[in-house]
Amino acid sequence: MLQIIEQPFGRTTDGKAVESYTLLNGFNMEVEILTYGGIIRTIKVPNGQGVAENVVLGFDTIDRYLEKHPKLGATVGRYANRIAKGKFTLDGKEYTLAQNNKENHIHGGLQGFDKKVWKARTGIVEDKAILQLSYTSEDGEEGYPGKLQVVVTYYLTVDGSLGIQYEATTDQPTVVNFTDHSYFNLNLEGQADIKQHELSVLADRYLPIDDTSIPLGEMKPVEGTAFDLRTPQTIQSVFDQQSEEVKQTNGLDHCFVLKDKNSEEVKLAATLTEPTSKRKLEVFTSEPGIQVYTGNSLDPKLGFQPHQAICLETQHFPDSPNQSHFPTTELRPGEKFVSTTLYKFSTLD
Repeated sequence: MLQIIEQPFGRTTDGKAVESYTLLNGFNMEVEILTYGGIIRTIKVPNGQGVAENVVLGFDTIDRYLEKHPKLGATVGRYANRIAKGKFTLDGKEYTLAQNNKENHIHGGLQGFDKKVWKARTGIVEDKAILQLSYTSEDGEEGYPGKLQVVVTYYLTVDGSLGIQYEATTDQPTVVNFTDHSYFNLNLEGQADIKQHELSVLADRYLPIDDTSIPLGEMKPVEGTAFDLRTPQTIQSVFDQQSEEVKQTNGLDHCFVLKDKNSEEVKLAATLTEPTSKRKLEVFTSEPGIQVYTGNSLDPKLGFQPHQAICLETQHFPDSPNQSHFPTTELRPGEKFVSTTLYKFSTLD
């Protein structure tokens, strides 16, 4: 039986109430989401023996989320990933953003969507438990043009799928790129890292990057490289190849090319499995890219270890506003940005 449970989860430093919504599908799966940052705090799914356990990194209190952390489980925007040197030009006008990742801009800036309190609505429709979060980003917020109306809809289905749909409209030309920043470990209770997880990514090409993680502009074939994940490989085997590109970022932190252009068609992008728990995660998306990040910089001071979890960030390409041959991230008045990602959980046979 589908259920939605609402509970208070504390307050922000300026006194705003934060709520927790837990979606239950009636088949031993539940997802907890906070109105602060659209954060997915827990995803509990059964293992091969039917025991439901959490498979994403998170904190127990709002205070931990209010401190600096690597956007655990958060909704990221206005622009997920990096924009070179914190600048882009749109319709002949240059915009300047925060340089909060070395010399570059990343994940929406100093006060991105991950630090906002969103308005919530809930409902149960047919086979879905639904949480809808909305936020209005005012013109000029974090340097971005246009008043942006954003709605993120989370829905949990009876078949073990967590869907996320992003929608946005603007009153001025702007750029948008959203993603979910959950850190997955399919055996979080039993494994200290994700090196024995097997990953496949249905991409023939990836984006090489410079030493500040900005794409060089080329869409390079994965064949013959450590990025060839068209057939499943363990994360450890990717690391063992000693690729200079992988060593450069202490693991994977690269965008894989799923499509050449924008499309609303939702397709399988990646599959992650863990042999001991026998859990399986399939990621479907309408996005043209997926950033695979193997938790290379997770901080022990926060209670986590490098490579303890993996992010599978469906999104448009990094630095698209400065690279015209990438799928466009421009959004104009009268248009509606729509993007869908689906995390489907199951167990191995």
